[in-house]
Amino acid sequence: MKDKFLKFISNPKYIFGIYFLVSALSAIAKYRGGPEKYNNYMIFKNVFTNTLAERNIYLLYPEVHFDSNHYGILFSILIAPFAILPDWLGIVLWNIANTFVFVYAIHKLPFSNPKKAFFAWLCLQEFITAAVSLQFNIALTGLLMLSAVYIYERKETQSAISILIGFFVKLYGIAGLSSFFFIKNKWKFILSFLGFGILFLILPMLISSPHFGLQSYADWFQSLSEKNAANQVLGNRQDYSLMGIVRRISGHADISNLVFLLPGMAVFALPYLRIKQYKNLSFQLMILASTLLFIVLFSSGSESPTFIIAVAGVMIWFIMQKERSLLIIGLLIFVIILTCFSFSDLFPQIIKDNYIMKYSLKALPCCIVWFRIIYELLTKDFEKDYQLD
Repeated sequence: MKDKFLKFISNPKYIFGIYFLVSALSAIAKYRGGPEKYNNYMIFKNVFTNTLAERNIYLLYPEVHFDSNHYGILFSILIAPFAILPDWLGIVLWNIANTFVFVYAIHKLPFSNPKKAFFAWLCLQEFITAAVSLQFNIALTGLLMLSAVYIYERKETQSAISILIGFFVKLYGIAGLSSFFFIKNKWKFILSFLGFGILFLILPMLISSPHFGLQSYADWFQSLSEKNAANQVLGNRQDYSLMGIVRRISGHADISNLVFLLPGMAVFALPYLRIKQYKNLSFQLMILASTLLFIVLFSSGSESPTFIIAVAGVMIWFIMQKERSLLIIGLLIFVIILTCFSFSDLFPQIIKDNYIMKYSLKALPCCIVWFRIIYELLTKDFEKDYQLD
């Protein structure tokens, strides 16, 4: 019995199957709850219909959905195959497609099958949180991971495409450039990046017009600027970040992002001084882990479903540990309890409302892990101190 259980949890195909099942069932449950329950999908779908009609994709359309879109206009192309389908089918296929990108990225990680399975099991709770919200963050996490995987596989064009899709939809994707210094054929990457960048820029114009496409990029900038200001309001369900923790504990919502971003980027960049470590795949993967955490912890737009990105970074860090001390295991448990389950029934509502949400504590364990990763990147020998298989 024990052997069968171990075989089950160590085989990636079983947990991958659970991922697809969860994505389909969560989408069906949302659809059965009515349009107000799958509001995110209605926003996504309306990006496509508004682009066709050349209506501002960032305005409020209360007759269709509440809240507004904050994704780039390229998203109109990505959502199109699902938007033209009946909602009951489009929602399910949309969630499955996002899941496929994430699962494929896990499959491509240079870990043994048991470690890939372990990675997926540990990410399951955050995956469920994002899947229930029909979030693109699932696919974005996969794209960020693939952008790094393709670089050490020397598939520069595929890496550039992964980065650009994420960037043109949610800006976060540009963080995939954190692996640029590890690229062997930089010219191939640069040319691919420029070529596909131009392609993705003009693609939405093929279903609208050049004027509407260019205007949409300007509208996007304005939309994100307004959203950033709104995210910093104390007590809302955004800004679950390192910045949010400081702003909410101090009670000063007006602290500029730059106060955090400039020193944060300096700390993030310090490990790049260790040029001799570039050749080690474990060093490259640890940079990926740092990147996945950084873009969540230093974004005022981070909300609960965003943390699939950060938790994936935590799991890459943990799985590579050669010697798992009580500190390392304790940090993982801290992440699982406070980050992954902070909004679950594990915590009484009074604790969630008055502490976890009020002070952005969902981000706290990930903050500590990120600083630990920076420490390891600056001090460890990645040729002998880490293991991948």
